[in-house]
Amino acid sequence: MPRVPAHLHKHALGMLQGGMRTADVASAINCNVRTVRRLRQRYRETGRTADRPRSGKLRVTPAQDRYIRTSHLRDKYRMATTARVTPEMHNPSISAQTVHNRLREAGLRACRPVIRQVLTRHHRQQRRLWSQTHRRWTR
Repeated sequence: MPRVPAHLHKHALGMLQGGMRTADVASAINCNVRTVRRLRQRYRETGRTADRPRSGKLRVTPAQDRYIRTSHLRDKYRMATTARVTPEMHNPSISAQTVHNRLREAGLRACRPVIRQVLTRHHRQQRRLWSQTHRRWTR
């Protein structure tokens, strides 16, 4: 079941303080009854309805998101594994998957340079000669 949005927390508490039953509040905000009970319990214990902080890796900051986007726009052929180093000191390394995700969110795609043999002057002359001798060919 999806999380209850933060703007509905106060709305649900207002309905509870107004005398509505827990089941009625749950159906009104489209969530489980236990969710409403936990919300009320959290408000009684802490006086707040916000979620408690969680452990885990922190999300990349907006400044780092901008850096990823601008570095990609400056050099479209740069690989994600080399684009993951940022100038910020508190989080100097970002995973390649994070770079891929942020580029996808920004609507940018990775490009690969086309690798082909360089045509020399002799090659161009030979191609021109061939096309001139075969220009009147038809099916």
